[in-house]
Amino acid sequence: MLTALSIRDVVLIEALDLHFDAGLGVLTGETGAGKSILLDALGLALGARGEAGLVRHGAAQAVVTASFEPPAAALAMLADQGLDVEPGEPLIVRRLVKADGGSRGFVNDQPASAALLRQLAEHLVEIHGQHDDRGLLAPAGHRALLDNFGRIDTAAAATAWDRLRAAEGALAAAKGEIATAQADRDWLAHAAAELESLAPEPGEEEALADRRRTMQRAEKIAADLATVEAQLEGADGGLSKLRQAARVLERIAGDHPALGEALAAVDRAVIEGAAAEDRLREAAHALTFDARAQEEDEARLFDLRAMARKHRVQPDELAVLAGELRGRLDRLEAGEEGLGALDAALTHAQAAYRAAADALTAARTAAAARLDTAVARELTPLKLDAAKFRTAVAPLGAAGWSAAGQDRVEFEIATNPGAPFAPLAKIASGGELSRFILALKVALAERGGARTMVFDEVDRGVGGAVASAIGERLQRLAAGTQLLVVTHSPQVAARGAQHLLIAKSHDGTVTRTGVKALDEGERREEIARMLSGAQVTDEARAQAERLLETA
Repeated sequence: MLTALSIRDVVLIEALDLHFDAGLGVLTGETGAGKSILLDALGLALGARGEAGLVRHGAAQAVVTASFEPPAAALAMLADQGLDVEPGEPLIVRRLVKADGGSRGFVNDQPASAALLRQLAEHLVEIHGQHDDRGLLAPAGHRALLDNFGRIDTAAAATAWDRLRAAEGALAAAKGEIATAQADRDWLAHAAAELESLAPEPGEEEALADRRRTMQRAEKIAADLATVEAQLEGADGGLSKLRQAARVLERIAGDHPALGEALAAVDRAVIEGAAAEDRLREAAHALTFDARAQEEDEARLFDLRAMARKHRVQPDELAVLAGELRGRLDRLEAGEEGLGALDAALTHAQAAYRAAADALTAARTAAAARLDTAVARELTPLKLDAAKFRTAVAPLGAAGWSAAGQDRVEFEIATNPGAPFAPLAKIASGGELSRFILALKVALAERGGARTMVFDEVDRGVGGAVASAIGERLQRLAAGTQLLVVTHSPQVAARGAQHLLIAKSHDGTVTRTGVKALDEGERREEIARMLSGAQVTDEARAQAERLLETA
């Protein structure tokens, strides 16, 4: 709900700080006192057009700050827009308008555009007045209001809609793929056959490149390996000489300890030499240069890389590509059978959606009749007995179907007997419009509506019993929420849980508008003034007392 409103330098208001309570708050004052300025200021904070004319004469800028206890929906919307408001913290909306007409907006000191403030306002406040075009007057929201009133569950239709869209997408994708594949059938067949003939394997290119590098290296070191082998092996090789020396030392090793040590060293050298000989043979085998094998590897590597360039993929991706092309070709050949299954699935999904949407239509039609009856009960006490109200539930074209069903819902009225029904906003005007909205609000019991409602002169042009009926309904509607009403009616003012008096003062040079919260005695005096005019009589005071007691 709206907890506070701070206004600086707006039209006739120099500085004003207001605090609001839950329940019904009434704003009264003489004609021309500036009641509309308060609503203009609140509207400015909530994204209304900022104009230089709102800035008080002589001031550099106008500033309006509105504080709210935000509903969860408002916090979720702000989070979606990247603005952080901690749960439990007040929501502070501030708007500045400079004397040259430029404006800036903030939400908890975070910059916010006027468009975002207007979007946020939909979750915070409904302002109903002569020029209001939001809230109940917006046909786009009527379907949701009716569903809320009738407690209609749209989940089944939403699920059926999702399945229908999925089935449509699957069929369209399959048809598109087949159409493309048909156009490329010859190419597909050729490319698939070419890849299958090549038979690429994952990792093959790297393996071939490694083997080619090894062969190239083997060709270069073949002579060196032959030299080493000649020096180690053969009758005159180093290893043969070591073995001969070992045999001689074996005969004389016992003649001196040093000869035994020499024999052990030569034996170790023989063992290490034999190990080296084995390693050399292993390396020579691995590094054997095979000109024919190298030529075959070069040709294979060339073919793989050429095919990869042709299809604009990496060589390692050729095996996957071959499978994909073969799969497309197979699907093309089996396309008609697959399309038939997808088409059957779509037909089933369409039937399921129509059944769910028809159930929604039936539920909405029944709820509309109940709503029409509830609104009709409110019209006569509000001096709208000649008018008729109806909730029109009409089918949408297929292009308008959605997860919410296939219905267009709009609130319509006929203000006089025999007159055609038309949208609420196009027929009613002024106080009559506000009373229609009040009747609707009472009937809907504000299920899921905005936390704060503002009515501007809902009692315009009526008095007596009608004004009392308006006051009683406003009081009932305000239970459990917050409702602010600008009123000229003492019957309505007496119903308020909070009473604010708006008055204009003049010090000879400057005219200012101020607001005062009234206590019980001051309320009685103000209501008496509303009853009798400028001259407050004892009879008016007594009548005011009776209105307050009745309220």
